[in-house]
Amino acid sequence: MRDRRTDRYRAPSDRRPFHVRQAPVPVILAFDTSGPWIAAALGTPGDFRVVVEEMSRGQGERLLPLLEDLTGGDWNRIEKIGVGVGPGNFTGIRIAVAAARGLALGLGKPAIGIDGFEASARAAGRGGPVALPAPRGMVHLGGGGGAPRLVTEAEVPKDTIGAASPHDLVLAIGTLAAERAPGQRPAPLYVRPADAAPPSDPPPVILP
Repeated sequence: MRDRRTDRYRAPSDRRPFHVRQAPVPVILAFDTSGPWIAAALGTPGDFRVVVEEMSRGQGERLLPLLEDLTGGDWNRIEKIGVGVGPGNFTGIRIAVAAARGLALGLGKPAIGIDGFEASARAAGRGGPVALPAPRGMVHLGGGGGAPRLVTEAEVPKDTIGAASPHDLVLAIGTLAAERAPGQRPAPLYVRPADAAPPSDPPPVILP
């Protein structure tokens, strides 16, 4: 309406400020079994609940019950699944990737693979080459724009980012998955062909 004394437009006294409705932040389920642990996180970036269990074997039997406990059985609120794809333990990587693909298929939600190089760099808060432990005293060297390769400790450049702790690793996996648009289904990252002895149990089947 106009104020006759000033001939200027005056907003009605009951006008309320306009608020833009923010899109809900998707809930992420992230997990990693690339080392002697199960690390899992549920929540949104900056507000994740994290569970880490150290174990050298048995991840295949323990992973899904741990995720069931973490989610409280409420799988429908999950919008994205983030999974660590390695490099690391051959069997552990396959367990996590197979679980992520199966959950994505069952829930109808995208699964996003995050490698240990990118996750460790995010956890460190900076870019550059990343060194991850490998068998027989070797090192997986990747990130910083170079192709991953297997090197000796003497070949690791100075100021290289080290491996993140399982807790920080899975936090970074969840955060990166939240930021990333769905794409190809996750697949294990092997820096070298697996040469471990065959496990006593059959390896988990990865869906095509």
